Amino acid sequence: MDLTAQSVRLRKPVSTDGPQVTALIAGCPPLDVNSAYCNLLQCTDFADTCIIAEVDGTIAGWISGYRPPTDPDSYFLWQVAVAPTARGLRLSQRMMDALFARPALAGVTHLVTTITRDNAASWASFRSFARRWNAPVQSAERFNSERHFAGAHASEWQLRIGPLSRQHPSLARASPEHAAAL
Repeated sequence: MDLTAQSVRLRKPVSTDGPQVTALIAGCPPLDVNSAYCNLLQCTDFADTCIIAEVDGTIAGWISGYRPPTDPDSYFLWQVAVAPTARGLRLSQRMMDALFARPALAGVTHLVTTITRDNAASWASFRSFARRWNAPVQSAERFNSERHFAGAHASEWQLRIGPLSRQHPSLARASPEHAAAL
């Protein structure tokens, strides 16, 4: 894979991406490995709210997420995976910005996610997103290790970023046709 920032194509996932998404996530510890079926559903039923970064036909980045039915003004970002060979290209930031340029996220005012305390890379990435979008960040424990995971998983802390400024430069550059293709 010849990786440069210019060689990356951002696009919606399709059903045949499922196996590559599953392999990418498995190669990005400490991410939780979902079932292949879960990833397939994300690539199909949630394609409008997920994104792939592709280089020469190989998936180098992935974000999954959705608009919670009980909080449609929010986008819950479930998982971010970037191949080790693609790190340093700001793929997670580029994918998040491209997602927020999509019509499927029109009206979203907050990004919500959960992170374990020890995942320094994710904390830094989401704080960077908040700075770029000029948005405040709130955090609180959402899922407790003992109560929700029977001690088998670290506690998950929820970040709620927003309200988001709709003046982010990526939105100004994205035409409606381009945003729909992402």
